[in-house]
Amino acid sequence: MNFRPTIFICGILFVIISCTDASKKGQFDVRDFGAIGDSIKINTDAIQKAIDICHQKGGGTVLIKEGVYISGTILLKNNVTIHVNKDASLVGSSNPIDYQSIDTFVDATGQERGNCLIGAVNASNIKITGDGTIDGNGTAFLHKNIVAKKKELGIDDTDKKFGVNRPFLLRFVKSSAITLKDIQLRQPAAWTCHFYQSHDIVVDNISIYSHAHHNNDGIDLDSSFNANIKNCSIDTGDDAICFKTTSPLPTHTIKVTNCTLKSEWGALKFGTESMGDFYNIQIKDCQIRDTRGGGIKILSVDGANIHDIDIDGIKMDTVDMPIFIRLGERLRTYRNAPKQQVGSIHNIMIKNITGTTRNLETSRVSPPSGIFITGTPNHKIGRIQLQNIDITLPGSATSSDIKEVSEQIDKYPEYSFFEVLPGYGLFGRHIKQLEMADLNFDIKNPDHRAPIVLNDIEKSNKDGIESIQNK
Repeated sequence: MNFRPTIFICGILFVIISCTDASKKGQFDVRDFGAIGDSIKINTDAIQKAIDICHQKGGGTVLIKEGVYISGTILLKNNVTIHVNKDASLVGSSNPIDYQSIDTFVDATGQERGNCLIGAVNASNIKITGDGTIDGNGTAFLHKNIVAKKKELGIDDTDKKFGVNRPFLLRFVKSSAITLKDIQLRQPAAWTCHFYQSHDIVVDNISIYSHAHHNNDGIDLDSSFNANIKNCSIDTGDDAICFKTTSPLPTHTIKVTNCTLKSEWGALKFGTESMGDFYNIQIKDCQIRDTRGGGIKILSVDGANIHDIDIDGIKMDTVDMPIFIRLGERLRTYRNAPKQQVGSIHNIMIKNITGTTRNLETSRVSPPSGIFITGTPNHKIGRIQLQNIDITLPGSATSSDIKEVSEQIDKYPEYSFFEVLPGYGLFGRHIKQLEMADLNFDIKNPDHRAPIVLNDIEKSNKDGIESIQNK
């Protein structure tokens, strides 16, 4: 008995000395703050304490080493890096009570959003790095599992809000100088990585796999600017890289290069949340594979003016609707912002595109088309340039497949809702200026549709139409 106080005091001194040594090096091991990587303990408080002390001491790196660390919401602070080692995983808790909502809002599907595993609000110079894994444990938030969790916790099953605000994996709100590098992001319950009203962003060589739940986007740039996304591999059930504006502030000055994308809904997407403008966005040298919901989708339906977009060097393999551009009049609002006027789409350059569509059996619209561009009768799309585009399609449409295409001016903008289009290569309408050069559509089977059908076009170049090849 006489030795126990001495041992206890020595233990305290050891922890203090360890933390002090770590502080001197600018590194803060979460284990020194009580975290245990046993895949059981909830480590939220310990990891947050490491972040807070790191921040208080002027910044540094919070280390997550060896093990599986379960956590609820942790918030990054100025000048703090979270580094997850290759042999470590940070995994989201299965209990909704362990999460915080930051900047709560309602998205385009009408769902409340804001919870996250890692968040930041008004933070600067923050990083998430390492070869390890951050896993959102998204299947825990499937309906059947939420029902089971309510029963386990003794929560009244009539509580309809429990678990509804499914946590994002990473969420950055009004923050700046953000870096994500090398990290593996896995299985969130909602979006994987959301940047809202943030700027000066670098996302380099990260890997995303997100198929645990619904609305599981990869990277969402929302009213954000000055971002560079490169060398990433993204495989999602919803949009892979999505430019949004859930506020009237624009998303602009973005570069996306050398990324490999796979999606069940859209690989490169502008919208549908589109209150603020989108401009000065360059996408280059990316590959899109096995995508069911569209390769390139540019959608202004809530008032956005989308202009000065340059998409160059995209290779698509087995992709539904390679290019879809839609100006619509839905005019949904978010975050109590006033309703916008109908927006515009102008100065869009899409060039050096090669691709094959999905086959007849797996296409959402069968037989598919290659390019669909449409405004509305009262709001035409501006200048669109299409250059050096080569798309292979299955063909096989019969005369009975050819029907009048509905307008759907105020509906959710999805190409599949318009059903089979009258042009197997390109169907365009309500456009002020369409410039085409070297468009090639290769169909595998006879098709009763024309290669290109244009309606209500103010100006188009004859050379572009004549260059179409029906091989």
